[in-house]
Amino acid sequence: MAFTYSAGSLVKARGREWVVLPESEPDLLVLRPLGGSDDDIAAVLPFEPVEEARFARPEPSDLGDQRAAGLLRTALRVGFRSGAGPFRSLAGIAVEPRAYQLVPLLMALRQKTVRMLISDDVGIGKTIEAGLIASEMLAQGEATGLAVLCSPALAEQWQQELRSKFGIDTELVLSSTVSRLERGLDLGQSLFDRYPNVIVSTDFIKSTRHRDDFVRHCPDLVIVDEAHTCVAADDTSASAQSQLRYELLRRVAEDAERHLLLVTATPHSGKESAFRNLLGLVKPELAQVNLESESGRKLLAQHFVARKRADVRQYLTKEDGLADDSLAERTAFPSDRFFKDETYKLSPEYRALLDDAIDYASERVEAAGGQGKREARIAWWSAIALLRSLVSSPAAAAQTLTTRSAAAIAASAEEADKLGAPLNSDAADSDAMEGMDVAPGAETDEGPVKSQLAELAELAEQLKGPEKDLKLKALIKHLKALLADGYNPIVFCRYIPTAKYLAEQLANDPETKKRGPLGAKTVVKAVTGELSPQQRIERIEALAAEAGQDAAARRVLIATDCLSEGVNLQHYFDAVVHYDLAWNPTRHDQREGRVDRYGQRRDEVRVITLYGDDNGIDGKVLEVLIKKHRQIKKDLGISVSVPDELSTGVTDAIVEWLLMRGRENEDALFSADAFKVSTAKLDSDWNSAAERERQSRSRFAQRSIHPEEVAREVASIREALGGAGEIRTFVRESLGALGGVLRGADGESGDFTAQVGGTPVGLRDALAPVVGAEVVEKDREIPFRSDPAVARGEAALVRTDPVVGALASHVLNAALDTQAEGARPARRCGVITTDAVSTRTTLLLVRYRFHLTLPSRSGERQLVAEDARLLAFEGAPKNGAWLTPEQAAALLDATATENTDPHFGERTMTRILGQLSDVNSYLETYGDELAAELDGAHRRVRVASGEIVRGLSVTAQKPADILGAYVYLPAAASVPVGVSA
Repeated sequence: MAFTYSAGSLVKARGREWVVLPESEPDLLVLRPLGGSDDDIAAVLPFEPVEEARFARPEPSDLGDQRAAGLLRTALRVGFRSGAGPFRSLAGIAVEPRAYQLVPLLMALRQKTVRMLISDDVGIGKTIEAGLIASEMLAQGEATGLAVLCSPALAEQWQQELRSKFGIDTELVLSSTVSRLERGLDLGQSLFDRYPNVIVSTDFIKSTRHRDDFVRHCPDLVIVDEAHTCVAADDTSASAQSQLRYELLRRVAEDAERHLLLVTATPHSGKESAFRNLLGLVKPELAQVNLESESGRKLLAQHFVARKRADVRQYLTKEDGLADDSLAERTAFPSDRFFKDETYKLSPEYRALLDDAIDYASERVEAAGGQGKREARIAWWSAIALLRSLVSSPAAAAQTLTTRSAAAIAASAEEADKLGAPLNSDAADSDAMEGMDVAPGAETDEGPVKSQLAELAELAEQLKGPEKDLKLKALIKHLKALLADGYNPIVFCRYIPTAKYLAEQLANDPETKKRGPLGAKTVVKAVTGELSPQQRIERIEALAAEAGQDAAARRVLIATDCLSEGVNLQHYFDAVVHYDLAWNPTRHDQREGRVDRYGQRRDEVRVITLYGDDNGIDGKVLEVLIKKHRQIKKDLGISVSVPDELSTGVTDAIVEWLLMRGRENEDALFSADAFKVSTAKLDSDWNSAAERERQSRSRFAQRSIHPEEVAREVASIREALGGAGEIRTFVRESLGALGGVLRGADGESGDFTAQVGGTPVGLRDALAPVVGAEVVEKDREIPFRSDPAVARGEAALVRTDPVVGALASHVLNAALDTQAEGARPARRCGVITTDAVSTRTTLLLVRYRFHLTLPSRSGERQLVAEDARLLAFEGAPKNGAWLTPEQAAALLDATATENTDPHFGERTMTRILGQLSDVNSYLETYGDELAAELDGAHRRVRVASGEIVRGLSVTAQKPADILGAYVYLPAAASVPVGVSA
């Protein structure tokens, strides 16, 4: 027997009620349980009994109090997985986007083929913005598959973000996983046909061996992370790796039907031609169009969004052109970074070792210069390795002195540069951070030279500890000050041996009962490139867990630059110490950006930069590169990259001077001709890049979407799914009614904590997997935050938070089941006597379901949307005077002014419920109006995509479900206890 139920119908099967989904066929029903999630979807075959379900009318004896209607409405809306409104995915994702993050989504929906360059500043949320577009396009059928191209170090983070926040499951395509994935393929099948959603290592797939297969079978939606590393300027010789990446993207972008999202915080990278090449990937004509003209700027504005924090810190206010601040959104970014440069001097023993090393390196470079270009470059990279590791730490120096130089095997000068540069320089656009934190080698020969290096290594080993390593001693002093002020710092190092050495010197050792210098309650751990990306995250979370909730406990993370990109650490740390200076200031900005971003609780992030006053290198790098970078960022509000070749020119001049003249004459460096030429070139080009960036931000500010348009959609979303104030009230009232113990919420933030040990067992069981079984079993406090950016173990007061979802599901199920044990905060009916009304008023909670036909490039999509509305009328149902939606919603705030006799209340409720059939025609008409509004909203956000709009239709599923009915009686009309009516 074939099924005849349409999408959106309510059916009963397997002892529960379900909503029929559009994927159903005549011989197969695809169902989602009422109030359930997509994880609970089931398929039912014709031999199973299925019958049409109608919502049983509310039980008149099951009366709730004045809170019942509001709690039931919120519980219902939190459970929606396909809410009404123009965005098909927002109700089903586990993140509540900020209003400004909707701008790229609105821009994308106006394009037939989405091509965008998202260049918002660091920490604003570009990953969320790209994820919103991807989830919406997949939900609408505009895309059937997704590929994210990113660094292998960030692949697992992208996978986790897409799965946990957007419900998109992906496969990792990395050099370490591809063999396993290929073993499961059919003969002749492509990896990218088998797995529609993939996270791909850009550096793995760019090789000619893999690129062609990817381009042939590439999904129709591609996101490119850190896109600026995939292009190069026309006037410089790009590395072979950059050329391969650019060729990969160029071929991916050649398909004019492919959706492409390029994501980067630094689209310029200091070069106008590189920016143009990036734009050319988005739309070929953008590479040549005159961006000074009005038409050029208009074309770019359709595809380019680039905002600073100041642009979105306060959004949808009167300053944005809105009539009032009712929809205003304030995002709590840290207001500033507090910079402090702290110096240290070398101990006599360390100074002697450094001088010996400089003498050795100078002799080797001078001798190699007469042997040929290859030998000279090998000696040069060995000298830089030796000097940088010595300035870093005794541990790094000892390892470098006993390790063979990577450049030593080079067959030519060019190969020596290719092998030596990645390990010894800090290029902003290096191919990958992976493996770049190992200590470089300095050894190039056997015999006496090797013996000399071994002696230096032994001397370095003897300098470990704060007595002779005064840099370490200075670090301890500054860390103690930070910890005393309540900060939890990250200490960034250049090399793995340095990070491990610091952790060993600073940490407490329970086994030997050795107490570190930072105190018994300070937990110290190191994270380096020796760990896989997932292991790094696990170690950071272990550090946070070990420090625990003790207010006196502190966390110190020692890290190499394997954490300077992609990994978000703002929930656990709020200060940065640069233990080793990077030779490109962009690296410093990347480090600081790990904690200075949305979700950071501190208003001021502290940054301490340690530099050697007398080591011949640090002071010059700080003065010429780091401080200038800071000043430009302060002036512009964003970071401007220094071209790698310019920063390398300056650092090369510093090293060359040091090798030629030693530390004693270092002050004369600033007057040296070579140094003046390199710094003048740096200043000129960097200032030009900063001016171009300033003009670009001004000329190309996001103007294609006006704040009024965003405000309209934000209001629509809140109307359909609820706002922050509603969720806070729901959580507090529900938990309080269910036996939870709440504390706080007196402050301006509205944050509070709750203990759930006394709540019903069903709720505790639902919360345990979300907050942790130990938290529930030991009745620990769960922090609830108004800010959606919460740390692990905290709950956000937004509908998408899993704790809020579990609570809403419990409240809704208890309201629908009159036999449920324990407290039931929400009820389906109630009679309230109040002075908020002057005549009998009935409030109905009505659920509407809509059947959408949404045309897309992959064919028509049949979807179901849900909406919950409050409708109210005065008087009898047959001749009721219907109130406006605002008047109906205001009834939720009505308070009972006196008790209502239960028997009178039950008789009143019975009479009203028996007459509700008289309002059916009004409910159907109202449903048709909502369907028309939903149709209009879909057309509105796709106003520029005529082809997509044609064929769109929305119809209301009838009859609507009356989930709740609540009667409000004026105080004068109530009947006293004991008086019959």
